[in-house]
Amino acid sequence: MRSFLYQRATDPDMAVQALSAAAAANNPLTQAAAQPLAGGTTLIDLMKLDVMRPTAIVDINPLARGWSTIEPDGENLRLGALAKMSDVAAHDEIQRNYPVIANSLKLAASAQLRNMATLGGNVMQRTRCSYFRDVSYENCNKRNPGSGCAAMDGVNRMHAVLGVSDQCIATYPGDFAQALIALDTTVEITGKSGSRSMPFAELHKAPGNSPDIETTLQPGELISAFVVTGRWPRSVYLKARDRQSYEFALSSAAIALDVRDGTIRDARIALGGVATVPWRAREAEALLKGQKFDDGLAQRAADAAFADARGRRHNSFKIALGKRVMARALQQAVTMEI
Repeated sequence: MRSFLYQRATDPDMAVQALSAAAAANNPLTQAAAQPLAGGTTLIDLMKLDVMRPTAIVDINPLARGWSTIEPDGENLRLGALAKMSDVAAHDEIQRNYPVIANSLKLAASAQLRNMATLGGNVMQRTRCSYFRDVSYENCNKRNPGSGCAAMDGVNRMHAVLGVSDQCIATYPGDFAQALIALDTTVEITGKSGSRSMPFAELHKAPGNSPDIETTLQPGELISAFVVTGRWPRSVYLKARDRQSYEFALSSAAIALDVRDGTIRDARIALGGVATVPWRAREAEALLKGQKFDDGLAQRAADAAFADARGRRHNSFKIALGKRVMARALQQAVTMEI
């Protein structure tokens, strides 16, 4: 591991100033030189692998005093970015009114990791692409922009089939993010200019021509909270993986439905394990709205969700698997008792 400057922030202003100053001292357009440290970011792992080489680390864990709240408030839910995954997953109101959130967190990591990992850290974790994490491969556009993508013609079983580009097919690994994007979550961000909010769907950037730029956060900005509007008691998170114990998703689906008198009034669908970013299946949602549910409708919706999927040598199976996972998740959501 390379040497770095360690700073411990005791309040949000200090954290933002420290991150902004370190970024500006190197390249004002990137945060690579300065990184926040919080549970779930996998930053230390990536530094040990020499994948990430920050010159400054700002420990934001002390901010948990104000940024770890869990606030169900009538029809809304506010989650502090430094709330622990285990605390949120075990919260009675979240299990009752947002089971898709509770289940995505329970399936995201081992119990030990959930006790340490924060919501914001989990959302900001980087891809598990083996070519990204192994510096002996020079051609990784996320690590070395313009160098190519070794996964294209390499072993790509775990890689994405949705949201891919000619520059990158690395899969976004998180589970919790699928629940957030399905529920139209808003992200609260704290930075040099104060606080701002934006849809969670705008936080992560698809690879395009710049796979190394993964989010829309500006230098010095930190996620401070997530806000969900409305309650979604009819919601599920289903995850298919290689083993029953903790493992990353081959395919997953976050489903939230509003069903009245047998008719789907509203549908929210997100897909994990198959895309380069947290993925919203809006075409499938449009097919479901206003319809009576049956197996045929579930299949048509799944087909629509994967209509633009692009499989490669080892990961084409994810298209069929993803459709089955999504259809099963829809069936579970429709039939669940609330």
